[in-house]
This record gives sequence, C-alpha cells and structure tokens, in this order.
Amino acid sequence: MTSHVPNEARVIPLRPRAQRPEAAPAVPPAAAPERRRPAAREPLWRDLVGDVLRRERLAQERTLKEVAETARISMPYLSEVERGRKEASSEVLAAAAGALGLGLGDLLARAQGELVRLAARHAGPGRGPGSSGARYDGMCLAA
Repeated sequence: MTSHVPNEARVIPLRPRAQRPEAAPAVPPAAAPERRRPAAREPLWRDLVGDVLRRERLAQERTLKEVAETARISMPYLSEVERGRKEASSEVLAAAAGALGLGLGDLLARAQGELVRLAARHAGPGRGPGSSGARYDGMCLAA
C-alpha cells in the first residue's frame, strides 16, 4: 500500500490574483485615482557614517589611498564604507576617523547630526521628533 505523492510544490499566493478588467470601461487620465508617492526611506546609519567620512576626506583634500594607508584599512574596503555598502565595525570606523584627525565620538556625533537633520526634513505631517513623544536626540549603536 504505497501512495504516490506528486513531486510538485503547492503554491499559496500571498495576494489574490488581480482580476483582468476585460469588460471594464476605460478611465480617462483626469478621473484616474491619484497615486500616493512612496514614503521617504529613512537613511541608513552606514550611509550617514560613510558620507561623513567622505566629506571630511575631501575637505582635507586627501586621497582614498592616503587615508586607507594611514588607517591601515584596504583601499577597496574604505571605499565601500564611504559609499555605505559595508557596515564597518567600530574598530574600522575608529581607525578611519583617526586617520582623518577625528575621534570616533566626533565621527558618530556628525553622523547623528545628519540623521537628525534628515529625519526632520523627511518627517511628514503628524510625524517627526515631537509628534509621538520620541525624539532623535540620542544615539544607539548595535552590532
């Protein structure tokens, strides 16, 4: 008594399939419902830190190679950190900041200032630092 089970996966759709409006009348563009713009994406911490590192390096008119050698970080890795593609450890961030004459606290404070500025700019009506009781005046890092 063996039962044969077909070798097929059962697919359960997460959304119902859209009905094709074959007989639906065409809606003129003026009467079409207005589409909402997607919500502004909150900035990522790695993007903010990378922006601060790159701005400081360019302000000092230093090359990526010079800073990477001083910090003892590979040039490709430092480039990835500056572009926000890598989530650098606190050790790497401290080395990069030190190579630029900054302390780790200085680097993180500048990134936090950018976060506050961007959060205030992107906050919509009823949102923002004072609306829900939450404020962006602190900093928390998790690794």
